[in-house]
Amino acid sequence: MSRYTQTVSINFTGGIISPGQLLTILDIAEASRVTQVRFGLRQQLLMEVQGKYVEQFEADCAREQVSWHSYGTAPNITSSYPGAGIFINEGWLTEGIYKDVFSLFDYTPTLKINICDNKQTFTPFFSGHINWIAAGAAHYWHLFIRFPKSSRLFAWPDLIYTNNIAQLSQCIESVLAATPDISNEALYTAVKGQLEYNSKPVTTELELPAFHLPYYEGFNRHENHYWLGIYRRDEEFPVAFLRNLCNICLETKTGQLYATSWKSLIIKNIAPEHRRLWDYILGKYGINVRHAANELNWHVEDDSEDALIIKRHIIRHFDNADVRTYGLCFSIRINPGNNCFGSIVISKQEDKYKSRLKGHHRYDILYTQDFNPNSGTLLPYRTGVAKEHLGPYITSLCREFYDNSAPTDPLLSYVAGQQTVTAIAHTEKAVHQCTRCLTVYDETIGDPDQGIAPGTAFPVLPATYHCSLCDAPRESFTTVPATSLGWLAGTQD
Repeated sequence: MSRYTQTVSINFTGGIISPGQLLTILDIAEASRVTQVRFGLRQQLLMEVQGKYVEQFEADCAREQVSWHSYGTAPNITSSYPGAGIFINEGWLTEGIYKDVFSLFDYTPTLKINICDNKQTFTPFFSGHINWIAAGAAHYWHLFIRFPKSSRLFAWPDLIYTNNIAQLSQCIESVLAATPDISNEALYTAVKGQLEYNSKPVTTELELPAFHLPYYEGFNRHENHYWLGIYRRDEEFPVAFLRNLCNICLETKTGQLYATSWKSLIIKNIAPEHRRLWDYILGKYGINVRHAANELNWHVEDDSEDALIIKRHIIRHFDNADVRTYGLCFSIRINPGNNCFGSIVISKQEDKYKSRLKGHHRYDILYTQDFNPNSGTLLPYRTGVAKEHLGPYITSLCREFYDNSAPTDPLLSYVAGQQTVTAIAHTEKAVHQCTRCLTVYDETIGDPDQGIAPGTAFPVLPATYHCSLCDAPRESFTTVPATSLGWLAGTQD
């Protein structure tokens, strides 16, 4: 029996998935004896097809007009579209404009292209080769080129009009393919000589928000509906589960699913009366949607069991040591050349002796400048670290991040410096924090959305009270000092 398998990639432009299209793809997968599929870092669908079924898979895809690629040959166009309307509620970049941009691409890119809102921190900005970031002026975009197989980043001198994004991307690809080592200035000159496009000069540098990864899992309220985020610890989604998920979408007229850059799925606009259907299907397949935040902020190479083993090992240490990781994200690089997104990076050293004993493997721990995951500058922290020592070293680096996070508010600086303990003793109080998504219930504010008046103490909340963000029950809250959260809550005039 042949052990050969082929990794197949099916792209969903911008992370948008039609339930009907996905159902067709899952039918093809089942016919080829595929039982589990994954979603990749570039919001694409990945599956392993056994060698003896590859011809059947190809024929079925051709019959159903499903485009597929061998993994790595045609990178998906990624976008921040999955976060629109739930994590991004400001700015001119609407869901309709995203779709207009996607429709402009009438060719299959060979380079990685990112299309992002400048106000979000959910999708990496610079993990592509051609990175489009919405400017402050409506319908204009900043462009950053990250040259293939390098960390060199070139900020394009012009702001580009929306209608020219696809043309300019294709032109840049062709120039880079012909002259891979071209300089920044020569690339700009060559493109300007080949293509006319609407633009205006960049007069102010792009300012990106400080990184904060929103909690993207579980049931969450948004206006009069819910959205649901589904994360899988082993990255594998059972085909049977996804088939049922698509059927629910079609039954409830949910027109789109969204693949994220964190290898998860998001379903938006779930009507309250339909929530029971989603609860049922999650329960039927044992899908957990209550993972800790320190497990969700990881970028791990696609289809790498070795990287997942390292991730699980470090997370177990985080749990045992009760490590805080808010404001950070992590990436693991097992194979050379992979460009994962993270403020702390665990990179496997090249094994000169090609040892099969994983106990001999060593890792480098690096971090980005200012712990900004969008920075291309990696700084060494420890080198040649054995697997069993990764957790303690990374825990120390996390503490260093918080120690070096200088507050900008004078009052917070005063408190952080501990100039006098008695000066703040009268303002310190306890609040209640959701252990799942870290949302805080402050009794001085109450929870108006759930009819809880200001001044309502947490112990007298009704038994039906739940987290206003992730819907966790009241029992999921824990008591913490307000000052431990980095702010002073409830001061009165």
